[in-house]
Amino acid sequence: MTPRSPRSSDPTAAEAGAWADVLVRRRFLHAAVRTPTGQWLVQDQHDGAVRVLTGPADVLALAAIIQHHTRITRPESR
Repeated sequence: MTPRSPRSSDPTAAEAGAWADVLVRRRFLHAAVRTPTGQWLVQDQHDGAVRVLTGPADVLALAAIIQHHTRITRPESR
């Protein structure tokens, strides 16, 4: 596996919004809402606590964590 190169730019609000939409549609998150200040409010379950993410980079980091967890817990299909 080749290591990933570092990003050449900071994540944008549009990129974070796209990831948030995917995470909600695929039911990895119950809700993800961008506030006017650029923060994100995310909720794992409908009755769960609301977390505050400070910006797009945090949304992408959350998406990466969820992807990693999904990949390592998925049974091998060969």
